[in-house]
Amino acid sequence: MPYSFYLGDMQLPIAPSKLQLKINSNNRTATLINEGEINIIKLPGLTDISFEVLLPNMKYPFATYVDGFHKADYYLNILERLKTSLEPFQFIVTRTAPNGDYLFDTNIKVTLEDYTITEDADKYGQDVGVSIKLKQYKDYCTKVVSMRTTTTVNSKTTKVATVEQNRGSNKVISKTHIVKNGETLWSICQIELGDGSKYSKIAKLNSISNPNLIKVGQVIKLG
Repeated sequence: MPYSFYLGDMQLPIAPSKLQLKINSNNRTATLINEGEINIIKLPGLTDISFEVLLPNMKYPFATYVDGFHKADYYLNILERLKTSLEPFQFIVTRTAPNGDYLFDTNIKVTLEDYTITEDADKYGQDVGVSIKLKQYKDYCTKVVSMRTTTTVNSKTTKVATVEQNRGSNKVISKTHIVKNGETLWSICQIELGDGSKYSKIAKLNSISNPNLIKVGQVIKLG
């Protein structure tokens, strides 16, 4: 089953052979007198994602180079930026059957928790291996209570509380579309952007030299 892995705008040149998603539990066990243990059901916790990826230092025929061949340091620099930017990004995995039919995808907003770079001549040769751990990210906000004093016509004073919400980051993550069977770049632009004639602009944004050659499972950036 062919895979395509995306970390933000970066597509990994060689898709990892194994992906693990752990949906964590927030359930709590309590003990009642004369009743024994009970399980208090809570909403699930954040998902942990882990995988290992090979970053090549030479051009392989089985690898995918969307915007041309780059050595391992190119991808390592992007990983460093994802870690130090203090911003979440989109993690996308698309899956297609051997005959090219679209199966399903994973599309989660995440943060880069940690990654380990390994150079092992026996295992990787001149290439570089990286173990990556991601964690699901959910937008949130905090509430601030402000107090103010007011005076009425009969000289009585009262205190009024105002609750304000501080929203999280307003940074907008680029909208994407995963190509399905039978779609063209024109039809995608018509549905997603309301204007099929924008296909040439979107092709340029995605470094697509021939707008007629898009494949099932490909992630198209729309802005």
